Amino acid sequence: MIIGIGNDIVDIRRIDATLERYGERFVARVFTDTERRKSDGRAKRAASYAKRFAAKEACAKALGTGLSHGVFWRDMGVINLPSGRPTLVLTGGAALQLARLTPQGCTARIDLALTDDFPLAEAVVVISAVRGSP
Repeated sequence: MIIGIGNDIVDIRRIDATLERYGERFVARVFTDTERRKSDGRAKRAASYAKRFAAKEACAKALGTGLSHGVFWRDMGVINLPSGRPTLVLTGGAALQLARLTPQGCTARIDLALTDDFPLAEAVVVISAVRGSP
């Protein structure tokens, strides 16, 4: 059963300008260490960060809180499963909100789709409740 859906679109040029202007301050405030390692190793660094930024915005929408009610940027981290499929790992306030949304007897599953086509990056997040344990 779907318990949350969110999407977001970001202008890669805006993220590039923010990286130029605020650099480490922006990156440290918004992205996890894993996301930073992944994005800093990419030839298209700004596009990589833009997709992850869009994923965080989409996830906050799917949680129903936006970036409020104790949900912060670094509480949502984009990772890749061993298969290569992207997903999000939630910590802190985002994890607490996910637990509140997930019906008893169910496990939450977060599906994430990322894409970019300059100058835009997009993310779609679907949070599902799956009966039983993972």
